[in-house]
Amino acid sequence: MSPTLVSGAIALVVVAWLAACAEAGLARVSSFRAEEAVRNGRRGSAKLAQVAADPTRYLNVALLVRVACEMAAAALITYACLREFDGTTEALLVAIGVMVLVSYVAVGVSPRTIGRQHPLNTATAAAYVLLPLARIMGPIPSLLILIGNALTPGKGFRRGPFASEAELRALVDLAEKESLIEDEERRMVHSVFELGDTLVREVMVPRTDLVVIERYKTIRQALTLALRSGFSRIPVSGESEDDIVGIVYLKDLVRKTHISRDAESELVSTAMRPAAFVPDTKNAGDLLREMQRDRNHVAVVIDEYGGTAGIVTIEDILEEIVGEITDEYDRELPPVEDLGDDRFRVTARLDITDLGELYGLEEYDDEDVETVGGLLAKALGRVPIAGASARVELPDGRELRLTAEAAAGRRNKIVTVLVEPVGPAGPPEDEEKKPE
Repeated sequence: MSPTLVSGAIALVVVAWLAACAEAGLARVSSFRAEEAVRNGRRGSAKLAQVAADPTRYLNVALLVRVACEMAAAALITYACLREFDGTTEALLVAIGVMVLVSYVAVGVSPRTIGRQHPLNTATAAAYVLLPLARIMGPIPSLLILIGNALTPGKGFRRGPFASEAELRALVDLAEKESLIEDEERRMVHSVFELGDTLVREVMVPRTDLVVIERYKTIRQALTLALRSGFSRIPVSGESEDDIVGIVYLKDLVRKTHISRDAESELVSTAMRPAAFVPDTKNAGDLLREMQRDRNHVAVVIDEYGGTAGIVTIEDILEEIVGEITDEYDRELPPVEDLGDDRFRVTARLDITDLGELYGLEEYDDEDVETVGGLLAKALGRVPIAGASARVELPDGRELRLTAEAAAGRRNKIVTVLVEPVGPAGPPEDEEKKPE
């Protein structure tokens, strides 16, 4: 076999190896890392930043060099085998076997492993070669990309490889597997992608869970409700809970009463702020940007019929990214705690069938509600807050008093309910009457 042909093929494989290293290194170096290297005074960082500013161009220069060298090396090896062996078939099989082995090991695996393990060093060294080489080649790489894109199905032309959302998600998963980022960071990045496909109605607080105050109530009553419920922003309703006319802030109520004690008797409508309204089909990511721009923390969500579907806060949207925001005192509670004398502390989510079993009932059902919290809300006629109490009747005629205990979590939901037997039924004990 001709030493000249073999030497030429080896030289071409070496150049292809270097080009593959450059590809792998440049693919792992972002413009941010390049700028960071410049700030740290790293040698060659200025050239690296120039390459990182237009990665598509230089990546495709490296790709062109690698492919050209591999093809040329394959041609030389094939020619050398044809001269060495008498049979054409035998020569071609040997040439294919040699080039598959060389391309896989010397150009496929080895350089890419080095480039990924030492991306900054590899990319910096490649920048010294790629910058002048790109000037020499001129428009040739861009022209080849244009031709390739013209043959690729799809609309329009691209300057280079396109990374889809699925590929970016896979890259994040790979970074977590290689311990470059934590699992929580991976989840957060995925949540950012999912936020773009999330509608407001999926993150809002539904109307059935809203604590509202009527516009004819006084500022003193609004202060009491805010302190009892734990909410600092409360929707103000007009003719019904479906008619939200504004939002009252606890800080505004405190400011008015601090300036003048007589303000306590004023209507809450004098202290409320205008409400922002958004459709329930609005994109949650777009709403987050609007809230940041307008410095607004709460919006009323409207359904397709124009009715109030609920409210959404900026914290509700952020929870989609960072996860549930809980109170530092939140803890796992037992579903039932026996207090003696037929008194029980139960979770608000306890099924009413289980509640009936505590009092010896084989079957206890309600067509409107399924949980103890829902049973209390039905008896009250509104969303229960801490201290709210009402009586309910069991199928056997006995009556129970349900008392909502302290709320927990960012949304101040009632977590536990105190259940105790009482005498004859009466109206809810904390029911307030409208003024005459």
